Amino acid sequence: MGMNKRDFLKITGLAAVTLKAGSAKGTLNIMEIRKRVAPDEKALNAKRWAMVVDVRKCKDGCTKCQDACHHIHNVPHIENHEREIKWIWTEKFENAFAIPEIEARLIPEKLKMQPIITLCNHCDNPPCVRVCPTQATFKRKSDGVVMMDYHRCIGCRFCMAGCPYGSRSFNFSDPREHLHEKDINKKFPTRMKGVVEKCNFCAERLAVGQIPACVEACPEKALVFGDLDDPQSEVINLIRENFTIKRRPELGTLPMVYYIV
Repeated sequence: MGMNKRDFLKITGLAAVTLKAGSAKGTLNIMEIRKRVAPDEKALNAKRWAMVVDVRKCKDGCTKCQDACHHIHNVPHIENHEREIKWIWTEKFENAFAIPEIEARLIPEKLKMQPIITLCNHCDNPPCVRVCPTQATFKRKSDGVVMMDYHRCIGCRFCMAGCPYGSRSFNFSDPREHLHEKDINKKFPTRMKGVVEKCNFCAERLAVGQIPACVEACPEKALVFGDLDDPQSEVINLIRENFTIKRRPELGTLPMVYYIV
């Protein structure tokens, strides 16, 4: 198994600490150290993660996918619409897809009223990444997930201006002020005032072999997650067998969230 620069630095750093501290036998087991920093064997891997949302299955008023996501990721609930933080939410059809008025008349009324699950599209050509001056937002080369490094974020909000989907939120205040201590998920970091945040496709769950929380929580199985480069994946089969659309495809961002309508 190869080792990249980051893993090498972790191992040598930990080795240095261990050597300095010493051990009961005065020896160092380098394999044990490497094991502690190596990726989880259960990790889910893909060349290009994507999601399919079957709008037909979404039930009006159901918020289980949102509740699961926001709880696991310590997303605060803020009543003020202008200050709210959201990783996954619902929009009206015509708002989610920015349908021109003349075309909106042709859409069935039932579909217009259907709640549309929206989240970061993890675009293959993400404008948010291009405009970020500190590389706080970046696209992973391994699987295409668009990530956030909160420690590098300077709060300039260029990424928010660059995202045409409104998928990012800015912390105008300390988010912990809006969280109950007993409800905080200790396994996921809380953010700080002055940084931007968004959906991360549950990268921390993928790393330990779990699917995204929203997908797991949906009782109707309306959300499906998988590898777009795997010809046998469920997302590929759904896209092939159904008519799907994406949000604002004309912008050339290449969203990785598909909608069955």
